[in-house]
Amino acid sequence: MDGVLEFSHPLMPMPDLSHEPQTTLEVANPGRAPESVPITQSPFLIGRGAETGNHLQLDDRRISRRCAAIVHADGAYWLEDRGHRLGIFVNGERIDRSVLKDGDLIQFGLDDCCEIRFHTAAATAELEGMLTRIGSLPAIGKMPDAGLSKLNLLLEATSLLHSQLPLDAVLSTMLDHAISITHADRGLLMEPDTDNALKVRLARNNKSENIPLDALKPSQTALKQALDRQAAVITGDLNLADIDLKGAESIMIQNLRSVVAIPLYSMPRANAEQSEAMKRGQLLGAVYLDSRKTSAFSDVDRQILDVLGVEAASILDNARLVERERERQKMEQELNIARDIQQALLPRGLRDFPHLAVTGVNYPCLDVGGDYFDVFPIDENRTAFLIADVSGKGLGAALLTTMLQGALSGMTLGTDPVKVFNHINKFLCEHAEVGRYATMFFGIIDRDGTLNYIRGGHPSPLLVRRGEVSELYTEGSFPVGLVEQAEFFATTVKLEPEDTLVLFSDGITEAENPERELFGDARVMKTLTGWQEESLETVKRLVLETITTFARGAAQTDDMTLLVVRYRASAQNVAPPLKSGDTER
Repeated sequence: MDGVLEFSHPLMPMPDLSHEPQTTLEVANPGRAPESVPITQSPFLIGRGAETGNHLQLDDRRISRRCAAIVHADGAYWLEDRGHRLGIFVNGERIDRSVLKDGDLIQFGLDDCCEIRFHTAAATAELEGMLTRIGSLPAIGKMPDAGLSKLNLLLEATSLLHSQLPLDAVLSTMLDHAISITHADRGLLMEPDTDNALKVRLARNNKSENIPLDALKPSQTALKQALDRQAAVITGDLNLADIDLKGAESIMIQNLRSVVAIPLYSMPRANAEQSEAMKRGQLLGAVYLDSRKTSAFSDVDRQILDVLGVEAASILDNARLVERERERQKMEQELNIARDIQQALLPRGLRDFPHLAVTGVNYPCLDVGGDYFDVFPIDENRTAFLIADVSGKGLGAALLTTMLQGALSGMTLGTDPVKVFNHINKFLCEHAEVGRYATMFFGIIDRDGTLNYIRGGHPSPLLVRRGEVSELYTEGSFPVGLVEQAEFFATTVKLEPEDTLVLFSDGITEAENPERELFGDARVMKTLTGWQEESLETVKRLVLETITTFARGAAQTDDMTLLVVRYRASAQNVAPPLKSGDTER
């Protein structure tokens, strides 16, 4: 394993961590509820599949089989990159080996991949220790149990994070605790709008009552300072504050004496291309508190406010993630419906016709794709087949493929295919706001082997004749819906018995291996050379297996469609052999 120790050897038992404080990984896979996985031994192996002894098995072919490991050593947990092709990231930074802290986010260099949150009981023990110290501090002010009272408020606030109460109720209680701890007159919870300007979401007074959202104007100077510093601004006596803050118009008009502004940020998401500013996490909002009387904020108060800020950010972050998950589930449901419709429109159980045999396959790179193929009889003597590739991917491309399929199926009513192509081209060009076009190849094979085809910017089908492979055409043409002045026309060629046409979308030739090398036309032609006598299913399987071997697990970024058509002359189309004395006519 190139110098990497294989820890799963039966003669090398893994250290048992069951006696350690429970340490877990919160695994969030797209489309699934988060799952908590305990770390019970070291090293704890992470990767795709179970073949390499992975303890956490990730179901994503883009993730390496030997991906990462968590090792317990020197009283800490270390994350090691064990060979993941795209790198391992912790809180946005790519690592080779790094100590994990509670709440660290582990990601694999992919935007739509699972995320793993590291949790250790040690952090909980540390927080509980801090709370104990807060409760044991001397009384603050005139209240003999002020420290213990604030301890209770903080414990209540932290427990809210795991409660089942409605979000607004949790946020209200959290804000009430902040007001109580600071003896503020009022408090605001603010969230950014679509323009990233902070707007009031919740407003409360010191009687735990909601107040109108526009009843008070927070100090924009205090908020700006907190955002610029990326830290809380806590001022107990504005007379002692800097000139910018104590001279702010809103503070002077409202006669404010103390102000607290706490910015709230999400935990950072791993992304190698993020700016330094984005790596600290997304701005979720701010807690703002003010009062017309001065306040004496002790070190304990500031620690409690810091913890409350973290808890408020966690609640907002979780709510944002839940909302995003709901939206994603809704989108996934809609995509599932679209996928079912698209797959239902593809030919199923392709049957052989008296004069040709066909097989095909379509693999969208997303839930729905922009590739499709079709085979249908025009009449008892002619059969049509086509392949199309709409620009782009996803739902927009899938909608256009469905429209094209419906329009082209009208040829069974006797409409001239050339007229249909020119009409579709004109229609799409007149609706340029759609922003889509399609490459297409459409052909009709007669019983006597006559092939009439129309080119629409699609790669040439490959003609396999007696084991030799060649392109059906080499001339270029325009895609359908790209150039309004384009004119489409039919070309006629004669097929010989057992001639095979292999049609494909560019997802086949542009399949990539880990080195980003393309599969290419030459490899397709080489794969097909010499296979004239094989069944169509064998030819199809051979092409797909060759691409899979070439790609070596690399994720593909385009839809892949393959259609194989073989002309078979029926007995009535084959001339009888010449008798002795006859001459060829």
